[in-house]
Amino acid sequence: MPPVPGKTRPCTRPRARQCRTGKTRVDQESNLRPFGQKSSLISILHPNHHHHLLNPPGNILSTSSPYSDSDFHSVSDMFNAPFVLLFALLLTLPLIILFAPHILPPKRLTISISDESDDLALFRRAVSSTRHRPGSVQRLGSTNAKPKIAFLFLTNTDLHFAPIWQLFFNPAKSSRRKLYNIYVHADPDSDVKSPGGVFENRFIPAKKTQRSSPTLISAARRLLATAVLDDPLNSYFALVSQNCIPLHSFSYVYNTLFQSQLPKPSRLSFTEPRRPSRLSDTKLNRPSRLSFNEPSGPSRLSYIEVLSEEPQLWDRYIARGKNVMLPEIPFDKFRIGSQFYILTRTHALTVINDRKLWKKFRLPCLNVDSCYPEEHYFPTLLSMEDPKGVSEYTLTNVNWTGSVDGHPYMYSPAEVSPELIRRLRVSNSSFSYLFGRKFSPECVVPLMRIAGKVIFRD
Repeated sequence: MPPVPGKTRPCTRPRARQCRTGKTRVDQESNLRPFGQKSSLISILHPNHHHHLLNPPGNILSTSSPYSDSDFHSVSDMFNAPFVLLFALLLTLPLIILFAPHILPPKRLTISISDESDDLALFRRAVSSTRHRPGSVQRLGSTNAKPKIAFLFLTNTDLHFAPIWQLFFNPAKSSRRKLYNIYVHADPDSDVKSPGGVFENRFIPAKKTQRSSPTLISAARRLLATAVLDDPLNSYFALVSQNCIPLHSFSYVYNTLFQSQLPKPSRLSFTEPRRPSRLSDTKLNRPSRLSFNEPSGPSRLSYIEVLSEEPQLWDRYIARGKNVMLPEIPFDKFRIGSQFYILTRTHALTVINDRKLWKKFRLPCLNVDSCYPEEHYFPTLLSMEDPKGVSEYTLTNVNWTGSVDGHPYMYSPAEVSPELIRRLRVSNSSFSYLFGRKFSPECVVPLMRIAGKVIFRD
């Protein structure tokens, strides 16, 4: 059929030949892209045909060309933008996996419902064990049993300084074995092994912990509750870490705590309740209306650091959000302090019986750089509940000079000397520091050399 005058005949031939449009089929489909760009790609894929590309015999688009339209389109598809992007991602994936933990902020551990339920059951048993009905004989009665110190070790590594503590407790003295108890909470993911000796069979059921998270609060409360429930004679509860060492002998520590009297009266009562305890009173979602019984002896202080004028206090207060802590914890009641302390039995029960403040401090932080709940919960709670019953200073010496990433200064073996021990004992309070931190694990050797002649010679 002859072509209609004034119209262009469509190009229908299988090979790219000139039509009346003046363009080739290849030109139309490639949007007039220069042929040289495609030839460079083909030269890479087909090096044996490089000569034909440089010196094409006549029209390279003729039927005698060794390259068809599909050759050009397949090369173009392989090197389009999505393919290059996917290839680049595959190459960088190992680098992302390698460096992501060092670049991205660590994921904060959350407390599961099952872990919380386990803790609540433990807390209820501990609180209930301290209540007595009117007219009943107290558990301690009129015996001459002496009060004890419960040493609470919170760790996520092996107890490198176990040899020092073994000398400190000196279980060879039968009379001393009745003056202390030991409890160890070790992160189950850390594969902490018992060093034996005084630590044998002293590990309690533990949960995962993470620095700067509420899990450290839970771990400390777990230790307190276990010690309260285990022995009614536990009267002081000293929380220490695996990097802590004693700065004095056991006798010195014991006498310091139990021979000192509270200089000012406490708001908490130490009397028996007037009515029998009811099941509803054991619920931990309300403040307890019952008092707790201390072993016989004068009312004593809890030695916990309580600070209210630190420059970073506001940033830490709003770490979960500006008004999240309200109404339970107004800013003027928010406190900061060392997470290592020595609490009385009354204050230990106050901690494990609390639900009101805990529901705030267990919330995740939005600003993780200012989030250290383990340094806020205990001083805030006790300063609100019994401000006259706390010393507001700690008996554990920590050196924050030259701290790195929020960690205190760590002493090296070269720094260990009698002069260092004597210097660490000096405090601004009326008492000497009883414990010191933070020491590197390698310090155990030089510390053992001076233990008998310096550390335990008061």
